[in-house]
Amino acid sequence: MARNKKPKEAEEQQEGDNNGLSIHWEKEANEHQKQYKYMLERGNFNKMLKALPELHDAAFAKIDCLKCANCCKNHSPRFKQPDIKRIAKSLNMKEGDLVENYLMLDKEGDYVSRTKPCPFLAEDNTCNIYDDRPSDCARYPYTDEDVLIKRVQLTLKNATVCPITFTVLEALLVDNGGKKQ
Repeated sequence: MARNKKPKEAEEQQEGDNNGLSIHWEKEANEHQKQYKYMLERGNFNKMLKALPELHDAAFAKIDCLKCANCCKNHSPRFKQPDIKRIAKSLNMKEGDLVENYLMLDKEGDYVSRTKPCPFLAEDNTCNIYDDRPSDCARYPYTDEDVLIKRVQLTLKNATVCPITFTVLEALLVDNGGKKQ
């Protein structure tokens, strides 16, 4: 049984898909939005930045992205021109055909996927273009980059979508005195 947990909470944590992650992590992420925002905006930037690589590695060691794929199911990365060129080449198609068949311009003028889930997401949650995926996908969820701290609104959104982002933010809260273990 997990330490410092009530029996029901420990049982729910064990039932979660992701190795000790609460099955209610999405609800907790929503409830902690103000704490995250305050910490990211007013916390010690250098201290948080220094902690990110270790917290990132620990979260990825704990959580299996293939059991989740929330990012691919609910959001689209930006497909930048180098991404479009690389993906089209790997799929043996013209760049224009890739754009026409799979992408659209969003309100910011970026190419994004036409559909949700991502058209390149396979049934087993793997990516059919993994080796050539967009740079946004390769970097997601930005938990080892200063983007996590600098782009607060993006991080707050990602915390409700990605259990790795949630895990890193929860650890940062503990490290920065915002939450007790």
